[in-house]
Amino acid sequence: MPITPRLTDPNAAAHERVYRSLRQQVMHGEIPPGQAMTLRGLGKQYGVSMTPAREAVRRLVAEGALTLSSSGRISTPELTPERIEELAAIRAMLEPEMAARALPRAHFALIERLAAINALNAEAVVKQDAVAYVRTNLEFHRTLYLRAQAPAMLAICETVWLQLGPTMRALYSKLRRKEPPQHHRMILPR
Repeated sequence: MPITPRLTDPNAAAHERVYRSLRQQVMHGEIPPGQAMTLRGLGKQYGVSMTPAREAVRRLVAEGALTLSSSGRISTPELTPERIEELAAIRAMLEPEMAARALPRAHFALIERLAAINALNAEAVVKQDAVAYVRTNLEFHRTLYLRAQAPAMLAICETVWLQLGPTMRALYSKLRRKEPPQHHRMILPR
């Protein structure tokens, strides 16, 4: 019996591209809380049909990054204070454990990379660029946590960051920070 080659589904590749890009935008706070979007608009933005856009949205709704109302309205979530507190509590429980697992595995190249990311974070603070602040802050944490070699914990962290992304942008825009997070400096040697 002849073996037939498996054809790749172009919609699957398009769906994955839309999913990853939109996921990153939400996580980094590039899209504000409550921002409405349409499948047609997403399809046009990414140059795909509505099918890959629908699949990407479906995945992001399942992860809590987007909301889908009963009327079909797609938007980034507007979190209640209780939900923000809950997600912050998850971060407070999980991230110190991730850091504790990562730090014994740290090496000079990692420390140099973290210092470079922290410098970019400091630039974002000076420029009052909330999106760059969120992006570099999460990049700092993710870079460190990869050394923890705990993929399930990292996946949970990323899901929390994803849900908080738009809200973090809004909060940092209001806070008008004057310096990078202190806990970053505690990790880096002086």
